[in-house]
Amino acid sequence: MNHGHPPRLPGCSVLPPMNPRPASANNSPKDKPKKRATGDRFATINSFVDCSLAELSRSEALTWFVLWRDTKDGTARTSAADIARRIGCSRRAVTDALAGLRKRGLLTLIYRGGMNQGVSVHRVQPLAKPP
Repeated sequence: MNHGHPPRLPGCSVLPPMNPRPASANNSPKDKPKKRATGDRFATINSFVDCSLAELSRSEALTWFVLWRDTKDGTARTSAADIARRIGCSRRAVTDALAGLRKRGLLTLIYRGGMNQGVSVHRVQPLAKPP
């Protein structure tokens, strides 16, 4: 017995609107989370593998990969001890690898960390300097 009216649920005096709500100001595209730019990351890793990897020792290559993986906002903040644990070598091997990578131009030291100073900060580059 609707007598031409839409059906009502018991206990409801007002029905919800039949048309979807218009997009509110809170749902604007600028409020959506930003996606990471993966194109630059692939270009970096491709350049490194194609042009620099063959000249590196195992510890240098793995150290570079860990730092590249940990890069956020253009820099990597990872301790030598953490890199050593992750790649399965000594902290000294990582320290030597970091020095070799900086000498080749594959890393730039932004901040030198130390005891009670935090971790070092590096900028990771994919291409070694030409000889």
